[in-house]
Amino acid sequence: MPESRKKLLVVDVAALGRTLAWAGPAFRLTQSVFPALTCPVQASFRTASPPGAHGMVANGFFFRGLRRTLFWEQSAALVQGERIWSGFRRCGGRVSMLFWQQSLGEDVDLVLSPAPIHKHHGGMIQDCYSQPPGLYAKLAERLGPFKLRQYWGPLASVRVGDWIADATVAVLEDPAVAPDLCLTYLPTLDYDLQRTAACEAGSEAAPWPAVARQLDRLFNAARNRGYEVLVFGDYRMARVNGAVFPNRALLQAGLMQARKVRGMLYPDLYSSRAFAMVDHEVAHVYVRSEADVPRVAEVLRACDGVGDVLDRTAQRECGVAHANSGELVLVAREGTWFAYPWWQDRAEAPDYASHVDIHSKPGYDPCELFFGWPPPSVSQDPARVRGSHGRTGTGREVAWAATFDLGEAPANLVGLAAGVKRWLDTD
Repeated sequence: MPESRKKLLVVDVAALGRTLAWAGPAFRLTQSVFPALTCPVQASFRTASPPGAHGMVANGFFFRGLRRTLFWEQSAALVQGERIWSGFRRCGGRVSMLFWQQSLGEDVDLVLSPAPIHKHHGGMIQDCYSQPPGLYAKLAERLGPFKLRQYWGPLASVRVGDWIADATVAVLEDPAVAPDLCLTYLPTLDYDLQRTAACEAGSEAAPWPAVARQLDRLFNAARNRGYEVLVFGDYRMARVNGAVFPNRALLQAGLMQARKVRGMLYPDLYSSRAFAMVDHEVAHVYVRSEADVPRVAEVLRACDGVGDVLDRTAQRECGVAHANSGELVLVAREGTWFAYPWWQDRAEAPDYASHVDIHSKPGYDPCELFFGWPPPSVSQDPARVRGSHGRTGTGREVAWAATFDLGEAPANLVGLAAGVKRWLDTD
């Protein structure tokens, strides 16, 4: 067919692990993918494959050749595999990605993603990357500028979801750019669920009413313009009451190395025999020599709060075995999560520990959601974190709902994505 006639809006709602009342069809439950983290899940959806196939095994990477970690990198080339919309585009379908991770450089027609400019002498210019290039300026003129401080950090709030929902509606309403397949992302639930673990839908103190309102707006705008709608959650948040510090154990055992600079303890990943790149309830442990793997596993199994230590065989069974994965993968015990610090004395904390600095820290740091003292520094108290995610299994299902027939109920989000691909490819 020379031009696609199908139109679909896909909404990924962070932490949608419960059903909720909204204007669309009833929600059902399915399993996420392991690890249940933003980047692995979004990569699994766009490729209909597990992290062991597409390589996005966490929200960050450890580049062994550089001996450094990089978190929240946005190049689409990091995601391996064919996209579920490839055949759809070959038949004339137009595709957009709004606020999805690893979307820059993707083979689609429209992209919108936060892309601030960090100034040489400090400070930041808030901006968004867009294709076509003038799209963000046009949206900002209509909606006001996108505020990065509402997207992450102590001021993160439901307002960012309002902006993204409004921007998505504006794209769907604009005949000059409106796509046939639009993928958008609502982070509305994520922040308060990590701060308070108000995981039960219907709580007026939680952001659930706000996300229902945003979904209603998207649903009504999409249906008025002839779009089918699919909504899915990427992971389910769980209550936590304590952090696990694998790097402290590795440093104490002499397996991780650090160097002191002006009294601050910085990681020395060039000489470290092992270290843990933590990400919520999951941690990838990179071990320089295979001969050290048994010793590293022994040290980490002894840490209170470590649930599972997955070797390569166990990783294959979980669908996360890939060259990007650590020699070992840790899964936190229920009620705990992994924190990145290796120091014991707060006076030895690196300078970035008290700042929002998602690119310097060799691990995810939810403490950035809280102010420290004095403001605008961020907290260094892991005990303030009340919700986390990454685990899968019973009790960790995610919610999804669709206005069209996907066939057999999917066993997990990979199956959901495969159903969308079949639907897109069917005349």
